[in-house]
Amino acid sequence: MPVQRLLLFDIDGTLVRAGEVGGAVFDRAIAAVLGEAPSRRVSMSGKTDPQIVREYLALLDHEDPAHLPAVLEHLETELAAASEEVARDGSPCAGAPELLQALAADGRLHLSVLTGNIAPNAVVKLAAFGLDKWLDLETGAYGSDHEDRQQLVPIARERLAALRGARLAPDETWVIGDTPRDYECARAGGAHCLLVASGRFTLDELGDLGADAVLADLATTGSVVDLLTAGL
Repeated sequence: MPVQRLLLFDIDGTLVRAGEVGGAVFDRAIAAVLGEAPSRRVSMSGKTDPQIVREYLALLDHEDPAHLPAVLEHLETELAAASEEVARDGSPCAGAPELLQALAADGRLHLSVLTGNIAPNAVVKLAAFGLDKWLDLETGAYGSDHEDRQQLVPIARERLAALRGARLAPDETWVIGDTPRDYECARAGGAHCLLVASGRFTLDELGDLGADAVLADLATTGSVVDLLTAGL
């Protein structure tokens, strides 16, 4: 059955909660490179990992471009080392496993991710809760592909075409996320957007943006499946 729709899921706040280690690994990675950890946390919601690291480097007055790749390398190492901590202290978001399982059974759909995480860290977070088995992570788009999240929808569509031979138009693509930046990313890429208030933003905050749909979470599996398959 030919693929007719591309579904791109954000990870943090949409599919999983990584627990405190999600922020702590940035502290550890920065300390490994600079010899000091940040004195406070920057806001991370909806941002790419390179964007977050740049903000931390600016906070510490260390804006040498050479620091960014070094910190990202340590960020990968630190999260890999903390994978058991993610599984122990984190959790899948409400309804995420059930929804992915249901959607993956529909051959008209291609499930992947669009996330600010660098690719190796996306794998760690999803694998911690067994969600990776329903997603084609090779065709995803990541913070390691581009620092600007608004550039990621075309990257995912191009990967799907190159690796799986499925060429879909922007309006045959959905971005599912939990922040205004997910909506901005979808709009920039010409995609549809479902927002869920399972992260740091409320239903009211998300509802005013103009997304195709806004839900409290992904727990109503049947309704979400109907929404994401409408018109097929």
